[in-house]
Amino acid sequence: MTVTIRDAVPADVPEILRLVHALAVYEKEPDAVEATEADFTTALFPESGSPTTHCLIAESAGTVIGIAVWYVTFSTWTGRNGIWLEDLFVDPAHRGAGAGKALLVRLAEICVENDWRRLEWWVLKWNEPSIAFYRSLGSVPQDEWEVHRIDGAELKELGAAGL
Repeated sequence: MTVTIRDAVPADVPEILRLVHALAVYEKEPDAVEATEADFTTALFPESGSPTTHCLIAESAGTVIGIAVWYVTFSTWTGRNGIWLEDLFVDPAHRGAGAGKALLVRLAEICVENDWRRLEWWVLKWNEPSIAFYRSLGSVPQDEWEVHRIDGAELKELGAAGL
């Protein structure tokens, strides 16, 4: 199977959302996706200004088989930008054909082309097949960090505190 990697185009949005829903099922959060096609269109292909989010498409024989959704970050330590890989997902029926590696290779190429210093992402601790795959490519876990999030009512409360 030949896999090609390309930038997403507006016509890909339904397939991107389909794979995001499949990812949610895989990650045992089948009802967690709130995003709509309109949300992805706005983020990836805004009517004005630059996109805040990007997506690579893995394709085989004209079929979208994988995605890498990412955005630009900044490191105060390196003084350079980097990439945060929000989600990488390859349709389970097409795993093992090199799509996941090809997506990560393209992201690394983007970093190198732009003199960006980091390609980073999270992986669920129970997702051992993915962890093994990432480590085989040279990734190093950042276990000394603890992830924090504020959302929902707490975010609204904190955001309203200064108003």
